[in-house]
Amino acid sequence: MAGTLYLCATPIGNLEDITYRVLRTLREVDLIAAEDTRNSMKLLNHFQIRTPMTSYHEHNKIDKAYQLAEQLQEGKNIALITDAGTPGISDPGEELVRICTEKGIPVTSLPGAAACVTALTMSGLPTRRFAFEAFLPRDKKERTAILEQLRDETRTIVLYEAPHRLVRTLEELLERLGDRRIAVCRELTKRHEDRTLTTIYDCLNYYKEQEPRGEYVLVIEGKTFEALKEETQRSWEDVPLEEHMAVYEEQGMDRKEAMKLVARDRGIRKRDVYQSLL
Repeated sequence: MAGTLYLCATPIGNLEDITYRVLRTLREVDLIAAEDTRNSMKLLNHFQIRTPMTSYHEHNKIDKAYQLAEQLQEGKNIALITDAGTPGISDPGEELVRICTEKGIPVTSLPGAAACVTALTMSGLPTRRFAFEAFLPRDKKERTAILEQLRDETRTIVLYEAPHRLVRTLEELLERLGDRRIAVCRELTKRHEDRTLTTIYDCLNYYKEQEPRGEYVLVIEGKTFEALKEETQRSWEDVPLEEHMAVYEEQGMDRKEAMKLVARDRGIRKRDVYQSLL
């Protein structure tokens, strides 16, 4: 029988944020695949875990994934850990999971710390619906395309960012999304943890004066439905009423139904549309 791949969440800062189940699993598996073996060795030494370890990272994620899958098919149990947090979230673990799934190898996830959820829950912004984007692409065209998609996103947005790119990212957010509330979460669960709920504009001005330090999670307010409605209404203001009516009438709607939709689009009464057309 094939072994099982265990996705083991590790602390994002505070070493106490690891579960008993993860510790037991790391001791019992045949092999631990770690994103950075030097970094993970500190964690394993702290908890006196002596399980053999191998590297699995961004630069070997495909070839090594097939090698690990072969060992799993031979019956070995393997634990996958990332530098911090839950494997598969913004790291190469998703490739290993995909390959194991294709080969019918059992995969299970041992829940624990995740920086995106930690930041979201302490942000002070709406948490029911959110869009997680991790790190924005470094390619300029891809980056611009994603920021354009996020411009009208109504869900709370969660991004990761490194200190040396923070100012540039805040500048782009202000330009593409406009000024809105943002929770800046830094060094989560560590001694110098900090959370500031402010605006993108004020945050940018602050970090232009203060050098960013530590790892950042940015939790950004989504565009409100009211703002989207106002933008839609403004976009119709320059369109002549008859042309606006024609948009719906060409879809087969009668004039009465078309007037109703035109009134909705423009944020006015149906009677006002009727009077203007007369």
